[in-house]
Amino acid sequence: MSNIYNFLNSVWLEILTENKQNKAFIPFVLLLITLPISMGLNNILLGIFVAISFFYGRKISNKISLTLLFPMLLFLWMSLSYFWSIDVQRTLQAIPKEIAFLLIPIAFLFIPTFSNEQKSKIIKYYSYTMTLYVVYYLVRAVVRFLITKDSSVFFYHGPDNDTDTGLVPRLLNAIHFSVYVAIAFFYFFIKEHKSKLEQLIATLLFVFIILLSSKNIIVIFVLLILVQVFFYSKIANRLRLRNLSILLIILVGILSFGKIKERFLIEFTSNSEKSLSHNVKVNNEVGVSNISIYEAWNNKKFAHNDFFPGTSFRVYQFRMFTEFLKEEPILWKGFGLNASLNKLLEKEKQYNLYPGYGNFNFHNQYVQNFAELGLIGFLLLMVILFINTKIAFKSKDFIHIAFAILMISLFLTESFLWRQRGVLFFILFYCLFNIKVNPQLEKK
Repeated sequence: MSNIYNFLNSVWLEILTENKQNKAFIPFVLLLITLPISMGLNNILLGIFVAISFFYGRKISNKISLTLLFPMLLFLWMSLSYFWSIDVQRTLQAIPKEIAFLLIPIAFLFIPTFSNEQKSKIIKYYSYTMTLYVVYYLVRAVVRFLITKDSSVFFYHGPDNDTDTGLVPRLLNAIHFSVYVAIAFFYFFIKEHKSKLEQLIATLLFVFIILLSSKNIIVIFVLLILVQVFFYSKIANRLRLRNLSILLIILVGILSFGKIKERFLIEFTSNSEKSLSHNVKVNNEVGVSNISIYEAWNNKKFAHNDFFPGTSFRVYQFRMFTEFLKEEPILWKGFGLNASLNKLLEKEKQYNLYPGYGNFNFHNQYVQNFAELGLIGFLLLMVILFINTKIAFKSKDFIHIAFAILMISLFLTESFLWRQRGVLFFILFYCLFNIKVNPQLEKK
């Protein structure tokens, strides 16, 4: 107990020391580490962070750079879309969820720039806190398994917002949470000299990401590990074919594991001209047909027993977007922020989809931006990602590189920035990584 107390006491003293140098340090850390908790708490902490930035900054500490300007412009364009939105009420409700695009960059104009050492400590505290969340969800899953004997408690998330039966709650979202954990994993993984505890944590986070079963994230995550090992680590020049073979064997073993294998097979078997699994059981219902990618793009009508695997559904949604471009005047301005739902519901009826599919957004951030904010909104997003990726590779900071690549790939399958947690996660790390450190401050 005394060792734990001494450890926590030293951490607290370290945090207080950093906060004396930059009064925004603790509020920023709290914002990051509470992302998986209720949005009410996040809103309070966001207000505190912004208030402290204005109060202690007093005057602008940093020049307005393009790095900070483009997220603010994106928020401004989102707000302006209210005036041409086809669903004014939904746009009005969505604007406050995106306000971090404005407030966080403005706060970074006022606060003293975090030093590289402070940035490292912020990522350290974030990573250890994510580990605590992971331990909590794994313990919770074990307890649930002992009670229910249902192995699904170790995978993904529940089937709907009201049913919390998976590894993480659906409202937290397994795909999104896997990205949070991936950033923490790379903090431990890239350390040259790891303690036994850090090795254990890295292994635990790796297993947890695999259990969350996000196909896109698993593939990108493993590729990032291989890139780090073969191109960025100090042992890269000494690696041989044997090491690559071992890593591939481990990956194949993971993908062969039960429910993870099942999720990948559904996607692979849907990539054909015809459904390969008609009259199969999905959610214990007989007579459900898996729709292939070809069918999702070409069918003129669907049946209520048609089931869209993840990739097929995203292809269908992209098809709807191309039809909207032809049928609606959305090229420059879009439907308006979060205003495309009614149009998607119309398509659901037109194509005879099972009721409920029309309630899903595009599940693609690039398409979401284009459809609801037009070409201008799409280009603003692309510029933000370009700036982030360019600075990441220029800095050679692998955690920043991992963040940049994960965001680019995640946006292909998720409308991540249309969720308040997604906005906060992205803009907090975006500003943390991309604001340049004052050389004089770093020397000091």
